[in-house]
Amino acid sequence: MSEKSEKIQKSDQEWRQQLTPEQYEITRQKGTERAFTGKYNQVKEPGVFNCVCCGEPLFNTQAKYDSGSGWPSFWQPIAPDRVETEADANYGMVRTEIKCARCDAHLGHVFEDGPNPTGLRYCVNSASLKFQQKSPNSEPGA
Repeated sequence: MSEKSEKIQKSDQEWRQQLTPEQYEITRQKGTERAFTGKYNQVKEPGVFNCVCCGEPLFNTQAKYDSGSGWPSFWQPIAPDRVETEADANYGMVRTEIKCARCDAHLGHVFEDGPNPTGLRYCVNSASLKFQQKSPNSEPGA
């Protein structure tokens, strides 16, 4: 979380009013969209993926790659403090959940089968993101 960003807390009703039913289910109830159905899976244009709940910049297309998983995948966030992790033992699997550090929105999961240089795959639900396209000459992460 950037120094100027404060933790955002809203009531369940406030989140329901702000988000679509799909966004609410995924970000606030830890849901998952079906593979290959998210609108950002194939996005390659330069830009930043912000949290759909609070607008915090989380990932950029410079770290995006096609993992073949059916979800937008990144090998790193814009900054390490933009996402938080938590153990997730739901559905008979042990995974590492990733959440927006600013508002605790569920984003997806991180796996240790990604490309170099990090070896990580941040597998993110499109419904938890809002893409902001940038011109090719924009500063990275801007």
